[in-house]
Amino acid sequence: MLPKALSQRLIKSEDLNHHKTFFAGRCAEWFVETSFIAVAQYVNPQHIVCLKVHGLEFLHPIYAGDTISIESTVIANGKSTLTVYTKVTCNKTPDRIFCDGYATFVHVNDDTVPQPHGIVITPTTELEAKLQEEAKALVLKSKEKK
Repeated sequence: MLPKALSQRLIKSEDLNHHKTFFAGRCAEWFVETSFIAVAQYVNPQHIVCLKVHGLEFLHPIYAGDTISIESTVIANGKSTLTVYTKVTCNKTPDRIFCDGYATFVHVNDDTVPQPHGIVITPTTELEAKLQEEAKALVLKSKEKK
């Protein structure tokens, strides 16, 4: 199993939107932060920049008083990039994914020029292999848009 980064948070009133559910902007902040922590297990954090959030799909509402877990796994690599799969679960129903998505980070030098990192991510489970396939397809799609 690939290493994971895990963050846990209590949803407070200041984390809610006008519908009194968990605000997508706050979720995105914590999503990217935990994704960054996952990448920092592989390379120096001073040499990481976020390139793209490939999607953050909100599947179910989360409310004030809920506690959430944000779990990130570096799932795919490019020459200078690392792509992370991140999911958010609510601790009262840990088997239900409330939102998930991918983010790609670039390994850079001190001048923020992309640099090879030499890391190869090898899936160890069927789920990791599936997530890696999805991640690589998203990265390829992003490259095609350029």
